[in-house]
Amino acid sequence: MSDLQQRYDDAMFDFSTGDYDACIGTLKAILAEDPQHFDAQLSLGMAFYRKADYATAITEGHKAEQLNPTEQLVHTNLSLFYMKSGDKTTAEHHGLQARIASWRGNMTAPSAEAESDSELKMAQPKPEAFKVPEKFPDMPWKKNKKLK
Repeated sequence: MSDLQQRYDDAMFDFSTGDYDACIGTLKAILAEDPQHFDAQLSLGMAFYRKADYATAITEGHKAEQLNPTEQLVHTNLSLFYMKSGDKTTAEHHGLQARIASWRGNMTAPSAEAESDSELKMAQPKPEAFKVPEKFPDMPWKKNKKLK
């Protein structure tokens, strides 16, 4: 594991324990060394969001957008950041961008490797046998009234 990855993992541990200041410090140090570290940039915005610093979260979120403009999570985060800051129109725009990104991601064909994976095929549920009734009642919601 590389040093940057180890430090990123440490920052994510700090994030998970609620130590956002330590997380932010580590992520900024990682980005100083590698400004293209997408995960660090994306996480930095979320750390500021958790501190309720929405303006900085938006700024850092747009930096992540510049690194990967078609990433669904970038737009999901920006939508959340803008919503919390009170800008519903921009939040809705990024929400739509996230939805488009998710559709774009689902359009890729499954790889031949995944299709030939016998373990995956074994894990697929077998369809249950279902017998269709031969006769259906005319009006099942009406009960038969017997005459006395």
